[in-house]
Amino acid sequence: MRPASPSTGFPFTAVVGMDDLQLALILAAISPAIGGVLIRGEKGTAKSTAVRALTEILPPVDVVPGCRFSCDPDHPDAACPDGPHSSAGESRPARLVELPVGATEDRVLGSLHLEKALAEGITAYEPGLLAAAHRGILYVDEVNLLHDHLVDVLLDAAAMGRATVERDGVSVTHPARFVLVGTMNPEEGELRPQLLDRFGLTVDVVASRDPAVRVEVMRARLGYEADPDAFIARYDGPQRELAERIVKARALLTEVILTDSALRQIAEICASFDVDGMRADLVTARTAVAHAAWSGRTVVEVDDVRAAAKLALPHRRRRNPFDAPGLDDEQLEEAINNSTPPPEDPDDDPDGPDGPGGGADPTNDGGPSEPASADADAKDGDSNSQPGPAPVGDVAGSSEPYKARLLSVQAAGMGVAGRRSRAITEVGRVVGDRSRVGREAGRPHLLATIRSAAPHQHARGRTGPGLAVRASDVRLAVREGREGNLVLFCVDASGSMGTKKRMGEVKTAIVSLLLDAYQRRDTVGLVTFAGAAATVALPPTGSVETAVRRLESLPTGGRTPLAEGLLQAAEVLRIAAIRDPRRRPLLVLVTDGRATHGDMAFARARQAAGWLAQQGIAAVVVDCEPRRGVRLGLAGEIAAALHAEYLDLGEVAAGNLIRTVTERAA
Repeated sequence: MRPASPSTGFPFTAVVGMDDLQLALILAAISPAIGGVLIRGEKGTAKSTAVRALTEILPPVDVVPGCRFSCDPDHPDAACPDGPHSSAGESRPARLVELPVGATEDRVLGSLHLEKALAEGITAYEPGLLAAAHRGILYVDEVNLLHDHLVDVLLDAAAMGRATVERDGVSVTHPARFVLVGTMNPEEGELRPQLLDRFGLTVDVVASRDPAVRVEVMRARLGYEADPDAFIARYDGPQRELAERIVKARALLTEVILTDSALRQIAEICASFDVDGMRADLVTARTAVAHAAWSGRTVVEVDDVRAAAKLALPHRRRRNPFDAPGLDDEQLEEAINNSTPPPEDPDDDPDGPDGPGGGADPTNDGGPSEPASADADAKDGDSNSQPGPAPVGDVAGSSEPYKARLLSVQAAGMGVAGRRSRAITEVGRVVGDRSRVGREAGRPHLLATIRSAAPHQHARGRTGPGLAVRASDVRLAVREGREGNLVLFCVDASGSMGTKKRMGEVKTAIVSLLLDAYQRRDTVGLVTFAGAAATVALPPTGSVETAVRRLESLPTGGRTPLAEGLLQAAEVLRIAAIRDPRRRPLLVLVTDGRATHGDMAFARARQAAGWLAQQGIAAVVVDCEPRRGVRLGLAGEIAAALHAEYLDLGEVAAGNLIRTVTERAA
């Protein structure tokens, strides 16, 4: 088996079963103004392979020799820090620049050369990844794990076509026009809706369930690995044809006409999906124009609008935070059919806009209100029904979650950047300075660096203006921002949890906290216990949406293995601490405290709680014991052994629960 040449990879035209993905990437390459592509899909679906293969079919670019920003010699950018440029140029392949998840803002935007600025009095700008990606592709794998602030920076640059660095009173602007491509696995957490909206197109990719397609995928991949050069040579013709077609489409782009009827159709389709703002309309229009150019047409047609809507609208339709992005093909076809353009001459229409077929059907007036009313009646019926014990395997649903109110934690940690607790992070306000380790990257603290260098000026023989600055003088800024926590729910799903209504109240409180975790960028996990064992329903993950789905489908019934639940939670937290030691954990135990499985069940549960307390794990116990009848107070004893905050479910609104959880996260 021979390895592939480092300059070549898997051919773009050899990717099997990913038509929508390939189309989205091609359209973004034809018209970068679309705003980039977000690729969502499970692992092993050729997301990264397709993105890296795209570079091989992009036409080469002419650049000014020596320009760090890849300026076009025929159209030099006046804002380029390396300018002015000569008209001479050289050709080079389009670049693929990969942005790692752990990249800092300085690495992305670039930074100022502090030693030169202080010693020579000049503004020496060190370009970052945005500059390197100019006129190429900027690829961000696992973009959903990138900090929100950096995602904003990328999307701003992609939309504006330039990047601005403002540090210590110095401002540098440089061109940054690139095709932004992000990939993500939704199981690891979703992007926030406002960031989703900033991506021009989105594609959901899944592995085909058709055995014939899967065979073709295996045959192609194995053939490439067996003899890369021969495999690549086999696709040389299709690759060249595709590259030439992209060049022709780019040239044709400015000649494509977007008619008033097409604009009206795009507007009606976007309105029918109830999308927020106007970005959806603009992106759909740009994508339709690019698709027409790709198809060799000079006028946008219905097929172009349809293809554009399928790629531009799935992640923009108005939805609840925990709903997954998606688009109903039948709804799209109905919207296209209903968005026929108005007659060119309204005077020729005898019926007028409100005549037969021209206006709303009065018989449908108020139609949608009937299902809503029926649903409301059903909810009222549930609330008035007589409560009864939850049978084994019964699933209780949650109600509308409450609005969460966050209280800040007084003690600052050193955790992962988020939006919950105070912590020393890479983004935030400056609260101090520290020495630099080796060539460590980071924002320098200007005044602290001057103070560090000033006492040594005489010994270093400094004369004239400027400072004699050495690398050891540089001080980095210490910043205080917010961190995210690991909130691990340990939920009693046994039959002792009582009525279905009460379990619904428990789920509502947990969903409310999950909503807050979603907004605060926490990591969450879910352990349940019932019958004879505890189960890790969801390992720690950034996908709060998955946690909500697992919680909603959680059945109740059986005995209560409380000790097993606590020990399982302890094991989950132990593994999480190894994988992510900077993220502070918080255990939320939801139970009535009754341990009924095994010998000395309650004594073992109390012992497990004491062991968790010795590990210094912050915890909250929510007592779900019914208020009527004899109360045993066992959950309170578990809370005391855990050194945890104790709350009674009947006394806790979601806001109070979240406030208590936040306070205990310190």
